[in-house]
Formats: sequence, structure tokens, C-alpha cells
Amino acid sequence: MLVGALLALQYNLFWFISELSEPQRRLSIAEAMSLTALLALCIFAFVIRRLRETRHDIARRVAAKIQVRQLKTLASQDSLTGLANRRVLLSALTSAVETSSDGRKHAFFLIDLNDFKRVNDLHGHSIGDRVLQVVAKRFRTATRPSDLLVRLGGDEFALLSYDVDQDAARMIGLRFIAALESEIRVGGRLHEIGASIGVTLIPDDGRTPDEIIHSADLAMYRAKGRDERSLVFFEPPANHPQQIA
Repeated sequence: MLVGALLALQYNLFWFISELSEPQRRLSIAEAMSLTALLALCIFAFVIRRLRETRHDIARRVAAKIQVRQLKTLASQDSLTGLANRRVLLSALTSAVETSSDGRKHAFFLIDLNDFKRVNDLHGHSIGDRVLQVVAKRFRTATRPSDLLVRLGGDEFALLSYDVDQDAARMIGLRFIAALESEIRVGGRLHEIGASIGVTLIPDDGRTPDEIIHSADLAMYRAKGRDERSLVFFEPPANHPQQIA
């Protein structure tokens, strides 16, 4: 209001007042001040509205960012176990191959559960899902903080271990086998689950994600045919992979 009055005086907007009678002059001033107050009120309301719209825009942007982050998490996460999924693994394998060019070596483990199909057949998929969740929890305890643990689907898991040689890879694989030595209690029953593990070394056994996974799959297939719990390193098909445990 004060600003409006000062502007009116500065530009002599009330020049006509001197020609008015005293009652008319008081009325005109009152009208002018009322209009100024109304203008100030409109400006105030406009500013408040803009502030609210700005806050709403900020809130919408924050909500959109959170939603995008959640969608990215869902796209990279196994919904049952909370582990990373195949998409994350393929990207990590590509990066692992690239970093191996400077002499670093990594190990890739393909882990298939033994006797899991029997759990599903005898007790149903809901019990099977709970068993998988327990398996994933045990595998997490055997995983180094720097490594990537993945559920590929069904009863198949994978692990990417960075900066390891064959001896270190063997020790890591044995920890995963040991993680399933004790039975799993779910649904009031004890379930005996084992693991067959195929291992490939990067870049020795593959230079693309597909080659690495294929080599590990061959080793894992041979591991399943040897023992309830075994770990086998990949060797070229002309030779026989050596059973480590």
C-alpha cells in the first residue's frame, strides 16, 4: 500500500484532487488507497500462489526422481531374494573383461542347487521360495563385500569375484559349499540342499560375457555329475576339468 501511494505521489496521479471539494477529495483518496490496497493484496496472492506452485514443482520433481530410482532398483534386482539379477551380471562381466586387460584376473562362479526340485515337488513353490530366500541369505554371508552375488532365476545363482587367482577362487567356492552343509528349516521341515559349482577364470576362459557364462555352465554341468557337493574349474573340452572339492 505504501509503495502504491509513493508511486502515485511521484507521478502526480492525484493531480485532480485539488479541483475537488473537501468531501470529494477525502472520498477520492479513500478510493485510491482502497485500490492500492487491493492491488497489493492481488500481488501478495500472486506471490503466494507462485511459491506454492514452485514447492509443488519441486515436490513433483523429487517424487519423479525417487520413482525413477525405485524403477532402476526393481530393474536390477531379483524380486524374491533381493539379489542382483542377470542384467546387472552381464554389465559387470563386461567391465570385468575390460579391467582384465591390465593383468588383473577375476573368477566367475555358476552355482546350481542340488535337490531343490524335490522341495518344490513335495512341498510346493511357496516353501521352495522360502528355501531360496534362506539360501540367498547364507550365500550373502559367504560373499566378499567387493564381489557381486546374483540370482539368475530358478535355483541358479552366480558370483563374480574380483582380483583372485585359482587358489583364492577355490577357497571362495568352498565357502559357498560349506554355507549349505547344514539343513534348512522351512515350513516345519528340514531340507537338505547342496550346490554344484562351475568356475571360470577371466580372461583365461572367456573374453565376452557369453563365453564366460558358457564355460562356467560346462564346468557346472560336469560338477553336477560327480557329487552332491562339488566345485569344478573349466578346462577346454578336449581335457577333463579337475574336481577341486
